[in-house]
Amino acid sequence: MGHSQSEKKSNHERILRTAAKRLREKGLEAVAIADVMKEVGLTVGGFYKHFDSRDDLVVEALQSASWQRSVQPAEAGEPSVRLAGFIDEYLSEKHRDRPGSGCLIGALAGDVARSNKRIRALATEKVRSALELIGRLQPGKNEELARKKAALVFSALVGALALSRAVSDESLSKEILESARELLKSQADS
Repeated sequence: MGHSQSEKKSNHERILRTAAKRLREKGLEAVAIADVMKEVGLTVGGFYKHFDSRDDLVVEALQSASWQRSVQPAEAGEPSVRLAGFIDEYLSEKHRDRPGSGCLIGALAGDVARSNKRIRALATEKVRSALELIGRLQPGKNEELARKKAALVFSALVGALALSRAVSDESLSKEILESARELLKSQADS
């Protein structure tokens, strides 16, 4: 029996959401097609009705991965949150503890650096997007200075998040998040 186009689309989106979450949690090489398909309640054979290869799944899942939910432009064109709020959210314990729903770059920067050209090109676009967003969150800055500051801020955010996840000492992890958050926010308005 065939499946309707809407059911196929729904299944495709569920596969992507699940794969994107698991990739951010486990890394690019640790996620198997069989595990993703089992989690969404479909067969491995059904995978090939949606994707030509695992690489295609990875690329499409990473393309669909989004974290910048709370930082959307307001209707008047102004950001709905300031840079300090973005820093607070990014360097939160909640974000640290939930890589599957967090920033793609913060979760996978090391893996992406060792991956293929398609994935690196996708990551490049995600980084450009993050830099543009952070640049827009800096009112009154000239474009060149805003871009430089955005690169510094995003690099510090990703690094602090990665370090806070890497250490086994909870108090050190919190210290990393709090120190980076405090220092970045003190520079946010300068």
